[in-house]
Amino acid sequence: MMPPLIYLLAVLGANFTATLFIPFPVFGQVALGTFIFGITFTQRDRMHSRGRPFVYKVIFLSAILNLIFLWSFKHFWGPPLVAWLEFADNLWLRDGFGNLVASSTRVFIASFVAIILAEATDTEVYHRLRHRSWLVRVSRSNAVSIPLDSMLFNLIAFAGIFPWPMLISIAFGEVIVKFSVGAVYALFRPPEEAAAPAAV
Repeated sequence: MMPPLIYLLAVLGANFTATLFIPFPVFGQVALGTFIFGITFTQRDRMHSRGRPFVYKVIFLSAILNLIFLWSFKHFWGPPLVAWLEFADNLWLRDGFGNLVASSTRVFIASFVAIILAEATDTEVYHRLRHRSWLVRVSRSNAVSIPLDSMLFNLIAFAGIFPWPMLISIAFGEVIVKFSVGAVYALFRPPEEAAAPAAV
């Protein structure tokens, strides 16, 4: 059960750090969670050998757990954490997590929609390529699902909060980072993925 666990933890970690922005060449800044989210699409592909029904169960579970996680952050442990970070004089984390508390309802919705639609798209594209090589399956499914994920998440979560040039720059930078991280992560495929995945 290690692949589903890694996937679930990556989804939670990516959304938890979705408002922690770091400088990034050319694109200005990219959320720290983007680097983690680059893993999720390829990690989802690693589960495909168990069949599509199993993959969809994990996707749905991750969406629900993510909602619970972010809701508890907004209403319970997020505000005390932000207050402690202000006391500790860590402005970067304070501002980042403060933005997550303030905009978390939109982040809830954005995350849920993006996980369900983008990951389902990734699953279907990957499934149609099940007789191709591992790297072809991963790269082509990621090429469709990653732009969709970045567009959906950023539009729902941050439209009207960030200026449009900044929003476009963030989304484009996310696509580059997610695809790059996912491609590198795909090089370390498990042995069972050397064969074509299940056709279920």
